[in-house]
Amino acid sequence: MEPDILELESFLPYRLYRLADAVSREFSRIYRDRHGLTRPEWRTLSGLGQRGTMTATELGEQSAMHKTKVSRAVAELERRRWLTRTPDESDRRVEHLALTKAGLTAYREMVPLAKAFERQLLERLSHQERAAIVSGVAALEGALEGK
Repeated sequence: MEPDILELESFLPYRLYRLADAVSREFSRIYRDRHGLTRPEWRTLSGLGQRGTMTATELGEQSAMHKTKVSRAVAELERRRWLTRTPDESDRRVEHLALTKAGLTAYREMVPLAKAFERQLLERLSHQERAAIVSGVAALEGALEGK
């Protein structure tokens, strides 16, 4: 192979992106079929379900979503009456987002489905492969956090 050619199929960042996208697409069938949610809506619902009240900025940071995707997801979940916005008392530009009872019910319904998906995904691998991927991903995350 020529040194000035990048073979994407063997380039680790590209392979990780494709893998993450494939897994995300496969999982999206579950929440799309169950509740008609998009990926950003699912990430917003799950972020609020896990952490409770958050701002849109916090949601974007936690889910690695652009603010426009967060904004659209928040608007749709609010339209469904799955979340509420409460203005911050000290800074009216900031809103605190929280799931409603209906949003929390949808989230709690999805948790076992998400865990089953993860379990079934990992069951496709041998015990050694599962251990390797879990430790490898953790090592890469740690290496990137300590840049």
